[in-house]
Amino acid sequence: MTKIKICGLFREEDVEYANEAGPDFIGFVFAPSRRRVSAERAARLRSRLAAGIIPVGVFVRAPPEEITRRYQEGLFDMAQLHGDEDGAYIRRLKELSAGTGRGPVPVIKAVRVEGAADLEPWRDTSTSPEVRDAGTPDYLLLDRGGGGTGQAFDWDLLGPGTGEQAGGDRVPVLGQPWFLAGGVSLDTLDRALIYRPFAIDVSSGAETGGIKDREKMIALVKRIREELKR
Repeated sequence: MTKIKICGLFREEDVEYANEAGPDFIGFVFAPSRRRVSAERAARLRSRLAAGIIPVGVFVRAPPEEITRRYQEGLFDMAQLHGDEDGAYIRRLKELSAGTGRGPVPVIKAVRVEGAADLEPWRDTSTSPEVRDAGTPDYLLLDRGGGGTGQAFDWDLLGPGTGEQAGGDRVPVLGQPWFLAGGVSLDTLDRALIYRPFAIDVSSGAETGGIKDREKMIALVKRIREELKR
């Protein structure tokens, strides 16, 4: 069942639109960006977010201590990392956040995809979640790079684009559940769903003129929900 995340909320209206649309996840960007929010603004927006929508904090090379502090403050429930954070970094973040009383923060690691070689390190499906190293991210996010640009990488690198074997069994594309980001919009959503990602991640594809568009947000979520009924 593909889920949807709408990233880059920074206005109260954005949260209101999200509450109406009902995505599975939303994203608050704490890294340099035109969509960046301060901790104070994120707290206000989080307080208005409907129950059941999971907030994700987006960071680029932030100190693990900073992410842990914001996580402990309850600004988000998952951390999305868009820099060069490695296994040692993730392990440290997990250790620190485990002491917050909320448990280790679930981590989404962005992977910049420019060619097939960028996916190869993540294709191993033999390791179960129970025995993975603490430095292994819980989820991957595949993007062209930069975040929020609306540009897609070559989705054909993901494979034939069915996500299914002839017998109906799911074919894992990567070793971890993954989000598909970059270039996803109402015009490309149907093709994106062919690859059966864990979740679709939309930012600029849910905007008009650089601002979150209520109708687009509602339509994107509705389209995915309808797809799940087929």
